[in-house]
Amino acid sequence: MGRVTDRRRVLRVRDGRVDERPDTLTVEEPLEIRVAGRRLTVTMRTPGDDFALACGFLVAEGVVAAAGEVSRVVYCGGRDRTDPEAENSYNVVDVALAPGVAPPADSLERRVTTTSACGICGRTELDAVRTGARYPLASGPRVDPHLLGSLPDRLRGAQRIFERTGGLHAAGLFAGDGTLIDVREDVGRHNAVDKVVGRALQAGRLPLDGTVLMVSGRASFELVQKAVMAGIPVLAAVSAPSSLAVDLARETGLTLIGFLRGGSMNIYAGAERVVLPAG
Repeated sequence: MGRVTDRRRVLRVRDGRVDERPDTLTVEEPLEIRVAGRRLTVTMRTPGDDFALACGFLVAEGVVAAAGEVSRVVYCGGRDRTDPEAENSYNVVDVALAPGVAPPADSLERRVTTTSACGICGRTELDAVRTGARYPLASGPRVDPHLLGSLPDRLRGAQRIFERTGGLHAAGLFAGDGTLIDVREDVGRHNAVDKVVGRALQAGRLPLDGTVLMVSGRASFELVQKAVMAGIPVLAAVSAPSSLAVDLARETGLTLIGFLRGGSMNIYAGAERVVLPAG
């Protein structure tokens, strides 16, 4: 099993004193995702749940939407996901789609590459998500603000690696009543979301009706896209959303909450799913 943390010696300066000591760091390595042997994208991630990450990425891009649409996921070393020793061994995964499932279009590979280079227009991206979503967002859940306010601390409390490194984002999936369903950590918050969604896909749980996705950090367009494509109706973040994230949330009917800290929050879209106080 590959490492998710590593040790490096650092110079620590504190109160005018300097000493050399070991420090625990989050591992960051590239993961190449292929479909039928063809490279689709490369992401920098923390090793772990690589097959789920690949599946979650394909959900977000509209390639798959159900467990039965993926027939096999393997590391390119040749061992498949049934081998516990295979997990984290390699940095290239190959996804085989089920018969009848259309492979990613050439335009998807170009769009993924162009988006990474910050060279695509917002309107194109909005339209791609709106027309590609397979699951209409459910009208529920109706979430109590006090419950929402408890989620950041609960997400932080569920993180295991963060306490050792201070260098990981997290994504937590909660039921409408606040029950924690799953939490994943990664050096990139988009990867953490892909891991959560991918695990749900593998378990046959999509669409994720009636759930709340809580993320550390800010809410980008990409995170809203991933929530919408998985059928998650509520996305909450501890920091601000981007303008394009708000636009996409409003166009797709997603509830988007930012600056969720204690008893305060900003609701940028979909306020009907939050039980607001009268007046």
